[in-house]
Amino acid sequence: MNKTIGILGGTFDPPHWGHIHLAAHFAKRLKLDELMWLPSGEPWQKGAHITPAVDRYAMTLAAAEVLEFELQQLGLGTRVTVNTMEIDRAGPSYTIDSAKALRQNYGDQTSLIWLMGADSFLQLYTWNDWRDLMHYIHLAVASRPPYRIKVQLRDHPPLLTHYEAHQSTNALQLGKQSCGLIYLDEELSIDLASSSLRPLLAQHPNADAIQQWLPESVWDIILEKGLYQSKVR
Repeated sequence: MNKTIGILGGTFDPPHWGHIHLAAHFAKRLKLDELMWLPSGEPWQKGAHITPAVDRYAMTLAAAEVLEFELQQLGLGTRVTVNTMEIDRAGPSYTIDSAKALRQNYGDQTSLIWLMGADSFLQLYTWNDWRDLMHYIHLAVASRPPYRIKVQLRDHPPLLTHYEAHQSTNALQLGKQSCGLIYLDEELSIDLASSSLRPLLAQHPNADAIQQWLPESVWDIILEKGLYQSKVR
């Protein structure tokens, strides 16, 4: 493979330390050449009250800069980028469409690895054309409390079968082929979600709490734009 790219897709409403730590962990574990943030345009499974894309994009740029600094501190040369394809594309944001577009853009000699948490992976079977994703990308899944993937997979037989057919226990194997593998990482354990943060941010938390949840630069954008402040979402 010429290049190994990790793709961190999400609503990023808002982006937080959980996203950054997951990205940094996989950048090191998978030896990524590039870490691409991919903010969604119209996340079809998220429902109403999503923060406008322009504001989520601004927060994602700020989070990406923090991640780049974190990677430099770790001595990693991973390039950090933000891709706006889902924001620019009209209509609902489907991962399969982005996977196809990225594969077409980067060709067959690039390893494309979609990064996600356990909660997202356990809902994979609800995604549009989810089985076809393996024709275009790998999946790298990080454990997350209280999810126990290997136990909970038994409740979703089609997803369990899919995982068993594509699983890899060798993280670096994902960089040696372009797509088709699922790697489950149980070393990283992050219990932080944007959906749980939004109501807390609306309650005017103190500085100590903010520092645990978000980079200061993201919080500055939230205050500047008055996000999450008018009502509990």
